[in-house]
Amino acid sequence: MTEMSPLADMRENYTTGQLQEEDVAQSPFVQFERWFADAQASNIKEPNAMVVASVSSEGQPSARVVLLKDFSEEGLVFYTNYHSRKATEILSTQKVSVVFFWSDLERQVRVEGIAHKASATVSDAYFASRPRSSQLGAHVSPQSRVIPDRNYLKDRQNELEASFAGRDIPRPEHWGGIVIVPTVFEFWQGRPSRLHDRIRYIKSQQWQYERLAP
Repeated sequence: MTEMSPLADMRENYTTGQLQEEDVAQSPFVQFERWFADAQASNIKEPNAMVVASVSSEGQPSARVVLLKDFSEEGLVFYTNYHSRKATEILSTQKVSVVFFWSDLERQVRVEGIAHKASATVSDAYFASRPRSSQLGAHVSPQSRVIPDRNYLKDRQNELEASFAGRDIPRPEHWGGIVIVPTVFEFWQGRPSRLHDRIRYIKSQQWQYERLAP
């Protein structure tokens, strides 16, 4: 028998909170707002960080961390290069899943939904609010493509800084928002003995919630 990895002994006993049906909101959007406010109040670094999972045309899943930049009943919004792997896969299938994990609160939120591009007006407004260096970065990086070395980015940055000197930087057409319209929310609260609380909202004509086994 091989020696057991030290990872096998790494575990936490979750005791921070609970999630009971009588305490959840009727709307998953309201429930998300409550939990997101708790995450902000807890001084968690980047509480808007979320793992976005997509799938290729061959069925290969991929995941990465992005930042949520807007949230309403119209959907969750993040911004990216539309030529990137994630955007290409998401916009091709229109299917996406995201996960928020707030370890200090022992909470997760999973969202499944249908994705589409944000309007040019929305993307323009957000792009204009970004620091100039970030605006420049959207032009510099051919996201997800192979580049020869780090100097490629530095040289491209210097070139574009000179090109845009003294004027506003326009939003590249290949860069903008992706809106995730939720069809499923799942709220997970860690509990002792791995008997976690899981409340799932599913939308038919109206949002309904149900408890899942941990």
